[in-house]
Amino acid sequence: NGWNTGNSRNGAYFRKVDTQFGPIEVQVPRDRNGQFHQHTLPGYKQHSDILESMIIKLYSKGVTTREIADLIEKMYGSHYSPAQVSNISKQMIPKVEAYHKRKLSDKFFCVYLDATYLPLRRETM
Repeated sequence: NGWNTGNSRNGAYFRKVDTQFGPIEVQVPRDRNGQFHQHTLPGYKQHSDILESMIIKLYSKGVTTREIADLIEKMYGSHYSPAQVSNISKQMIPKVEAYHKRKLSDKFFCVYLDATYLPLRRETM
């Protein structure tokens, strides 16, 4: 459709996006007039939201930023520095502050159980 309109033969550029399936290289067409808008990939992002949600879940479970960076690299092949993991995990700060400021109930119940297991053998005569 763009032949001889001034918006043809623009070429393409390649983007590398880290996903849960590993790094993917995508060819995106250039558009001089700015009429093409892609909807499959978010603009200017290099990582998918699934990896970021995985980082937030691991961080909320108490895993350190260095351990998360190592796990993501081993599992998905995507390199995250501990600083990147820390920046992504800062999304949890408002939730943590809301948790600390929540209203507590007047009554708390606690059950404490302690047991010792001693395996005994019964000898038959």
